[in-house]
Amino acid sequence: MEVRATAKYLRVQPRKVRIIADEIRGMDATMAAHKLRYHTSKSAKLLRKVLINAMANAVENNQLSPETLRISTIEVNEGPRIKRIQARAMGRANRIVKKTSHITVVVEDVEPKTAVKPHGTKAKPRPKFAAPAAPKAKKAEKVAEEIQEPVEVATEEVVTEAPVQEEVKASEETQEN
Repeated sequence: MEVRATAKYLRVQPRKVRIIADEIRGMDATMAAHKLRYHTSKSAKLLRKVLINAMANAVENNQLSPETLRISTIEVNEGPRIKRIQARAMGRANRIVKKTSHITVVVEDVEPKTAVKPHGTKAKPRPKFAAPAAPKAKKAEKVAEEIQEPVEVATEEVVTEAPVQEEVKASEETQEN
């Protein structure tokens, strides 16, 4: 259900309000109100007032929960212009045009989304790549065969150690003497 609030003839330029309105359009209503609270511009304060008014209308008139409200649309229209005169030298005058705005905020009740199984085609399997390349030792042997020179291939060298027990017995005998 949609609930709206409107503020008319606000003394702020519509262009400045539209910049702030674009930031919060489509957001959760309570999150947008918190975000506007810490914004420093005059237009953010006025926009927050209208948003809170729309939330209050939804709670009072339609018994909706403020946590489920989302901003569906924000309209910022131009109101009438107030014309003033600024005195200048030699009897001249400059015209000052003060712009006004009409702000309309529409919030809607968003029901919690249920998990929907994805439908449609199944994901394609990953492509199978070629077998990994042969080890470098085999490549070196092939190159050596082509050149017909012997190539030394690294091999493991096994080192055997003397039994430890004989050393222990020898050290015990020296300690006893």
